[in-house]
Amino acid sequence: GTYWAKMDHLINEIRSGNCTDDMPSTADNGETSDDDEWVVLTGDQVVTHRGNILEKPESIEQAKQFVRGYATEPCSTVGSCVLTHLPSGVRVSGVDTATIHFKSTIGEGGGDALVDRLLQEDAPILSCAGGLMIEHPLVKKHINRIDGTEDSVMGLSKDLVERLLRELEEKLTEAGV
Repeated sequence: GTYWAKMDHLINEIRSGNCTDDMPSTADNGETSDDDEWVVLTGDQVVTHRGNILEKPESIEQAKQFVRGYATEPCSTVGSCVLTHLPSGVRVSGVDTATIHFKSTIGEGGGDALVDRLLQEDAPILSCAGGLMIEHPLVKKHINRIDGTEDSVMGLSKDLVERLLRELEEKLTEAGV
């Protein structure tokens, strides 16, 4: 749906030359040439909890509600990644999921205690899907375990990207690109 539309728009912008100022040059003279090849990575991530997709919290109270829920049931991150080869348009995609099991201590004070402490430290509560960044020391101490990798939870699975790069290379070889 919307994800693919955004990704396709980005790819079309790059193909039409509207993003060349943001892309490094590969030619010795500092200009791109028709022989240039690119692999564009696009990705997105959502947090799921109790069958719901959690966006960035709209309020501090909503962030506290999220945290209260994490005390009783794990949440998961679902990250998608698409690699597109330009100029051929060959594309591969994949999804990686990780589940975060928090200790019940995360919900102490109805979730208020942790969120209030994070706010005192200027943590980006309202800027993160699900309201928490697992790499923050105040959050980390409440993690029981992660089924998956920390880099996946943080937004981009290294293993997924490496697998997709191998898959893209195979598809390009098969296509004679």
